[in-house]
Amino acid sequence: MTPREIIAEAWSITTREVTIRRWSFTSSFFETLLNLKLLVYQIYFAYEYFGRGGDVGFFDIEIYLYKSMPFWVFLIIITAFISLVVIELFMPHLCLGAIIGLAAKSHRKEEMRGGLVLALYNFFPIFAIHEFLMLSGLSTLITASSLILRYIDPALKFPSIYMAITLFIVANILKFLFSFAEEGVVIRKQGIFTAIGRSFKLIVSHLGHVVFLILLLLVISLRILINTLMVLLIPGIVIGIGLLLTLFLSTTISYTIAGVVGVILIFIASYFFAYLYAFKQTVWTLTYLELSSQKDLDVIETA
Repeated sequence: MTPREIIAEAWSITTREVTIRRWSFTSSFFETLLNLKLLVYQIYFAYEYFGRGGDVGFFDIEIYLYKSMPFWVFLIIITAFISLVVIELFMPHLCLGAIIGLAAKSHRKEEMRGGLVLALYNFFPIFAIHEFLMLSGLSTLITASSLILRYIDPALKFPSIYMAITLFIVANILKFLFSFAEEGVVIRKQGIFTAIGRSFKLIVSHLGHVVFLILLLLVISLRILINTLMVLLIPGIVIGIGLLLTLFLSTTISYTIAGVVGVILIFIASYFFAYLYAFKQTVWTLTYLELSSQKDLDVIETA
């Protein structure tokens, strides 16, 4: 299959298979929620650090909630918050295994069953691979830089930030070389390091093919831009609605309505992200199947 044929087939699978989009929506929803939480925290820390020049504590928001509401309400909120963060951290890894496996099944014209089994049985290897790439996320870099600015000795702040940026670049290079590692785990049932090594070999062997495919996948960069804009806009919209409603409603009712609107906006954004995320992942799955079917370049003759 040529890159154009792969993209056409991937889009066909994405629009045809509702099951894949459901898993993709779940992953996008929880990923957006987590990014939103990180953004809100970093906005507060930046405002306190740069705007007011004060010392910022790691648990300032939690301490404020503890002092401003009954203990049982605070306990419910904190318990729900921690539980949701745990789900947000692990759910995308679960969903990825299901998306890869179901996309491969759809391409092979097999029955679209076993999404939950694919998710559960491939969770730990996929999670371990992603841990190698933990510093490749922009939100992780922003969080690390925020922690450095607030807690590291002034003389070491900027060298530490430069080091974090360097690690971010290295992690993204590794992320590119590991592009087919998850597919190796899910489709071929390879071990973690075997899948990583195989991914590296496929990328190096077919670098021109992969780069051309990336150029055709500029929609991924569009998704990242839209994702960033939506994550930036949602807190502003919610805060604006909350402040507007306080002019003629009680504070509790206003913030409750604003929170409900925020959740609805996240659902809508995640619905659109689901198509793009499923499409992108299906492209890499089909590419892996196509490249794996070809003879390795270092093999001249087989026994």
